[in-house]
Amino acid sequence: MQLTEQSLTTEINDIPKKKTKKASTLLIAVSALGYFVDVYDMMLFTVVRKKSLLAMGIADADTLSIGLRLLNFQTLGLLLGGIFWGILGDKKGRLTVLFGSIIIYSSANVLNGFATTIWQYELLRVVAGFGLAGELGAGITMVMETMDKKNRTLGATFVASVGLLGAIVAGYVGQHFDWRLSFIIGGAMGFLLLLLRVGVFESGMYNNIKEKDIEKGNFLKLFTSWSKFSRYGKSILVGLPSYFVLGLLLTIAPEFAQTIGITEKINTGQTMMYCFAGFCSADIICGLISQRLQSRKTVFYLFNILCLISTLVFFYYPTDSISGLYAKYFLAGLGIGYFAMLVTNASEQFGTNYRATVAITVPNFIRGALIPIAFVFESVRGSLGLINGAALIGVSTVIIALLATWFTKETFNKNLDYTE
Repeated sequence: MQLTEQSLTTEINDIPKKKTKKASTLLIAVSALGYFVDVYDMMLFTVVRKKSLLAMGIADADTLSIGLRLLNFQTLGLLLGGIFWGILGDKKGRLTVLFGSIIIYSSANVLNGFATTIWQYELLRVVAGFGLAGELGAGITMVMETMDKKNRTLGATFVASVGLLGAIVAGYVGQHFDWRLSFIIGGAMGFLLLLLRVGVFESGMYNNIKEKDIEKGNFLKLFTSWSKFSRYGKSILVGLPSYFVLGLLLTIAPEFAQTIGITEKINTGQTMMYCFAGFCSADIICGLISQRLQSRKTVFYLFNILCLISTLVFFYYPTDSISGLYAKYFLAGLGIGYFAMLVTNASEQFGTNYRATVAITVPNFIRGALIPIAFVFESVRGSLGLINGAALIGVSTVIIALLATWFTKETFNKNLDYTE
């Protein structure tokens, strides 16, 4: 009888653990699929940029400048959305962000499939960017707060690796389907994902502070306190090279191919698929290295050095074939494969009452760096040329990232159950 009672007690005690494990698994899966749709929608514009503008009657010579302007509108939405969703995530909860953001960007992308004028295109890129801003940071924050510290690196790596496949799918869909249908497909995937989120629970760490009378998500405090500002700024600067590659290099792919004398017509969707194949592969490798070495900073150093090498190879190693160019984009993707660790590091730098604000705004401010990057590129392109101008910007972003890494504190295995 005693053995039976012990067995029964053990089974009862195991119920919360089983529920927690099941909830964590669902959360990781939903976060990964959410980031998949997020990346698909965000990168689709790069694939269909030229053919959508040509279909709307824009002259071929104007597609780059108008395309960069549309990209800036999307980036503006990401910046505004990052601040809004970040604050909301700390004040009202991470789940609020996961539901609200997907409704907005899915609606915007469906409507984008029916845009007939440039001003409609611009408006919908802002709205889509606003919605897309909340996805990655909220998902990573919940994974970090739900999983134990020994395995949270692997959880974040899985989320990012699955998510980055969205760009490969965007490349394929944008290449083989009409640009309008491609946007509608992205919106439809978002609404389907919304149904899966019904079973997701709020982070336990956030629930512990939800009703407490402490300051939560005060965005301005990140700039008025040197301790917070320093940690926040370094988290952003470490990731600058990623959007030099994803923002600038992918966008100028057709013009770059023409400049180096490749006569074959470059396929933008194919270019993105190769770049993100490298990105996704490196992201898995980066997570495994970080887990093995128990360090965030080491992988930042390794991958930024790889990014520097790949940038120099990209611009100065001669190639005259389309396959050689695709290989360069694959290598460029490898060099920025630390993006998931970047967001993970940002979330680990701050307490629970600021974590969502930081984890959501940091990747979007990195994306927002595309605005000054594009501005500087347009400014120096005339005097330095496309190749030297872009190379100068790329090398500069890597140097800045390496310096920021040097001054960043290691956060691997850090206890996250605290407040600022």
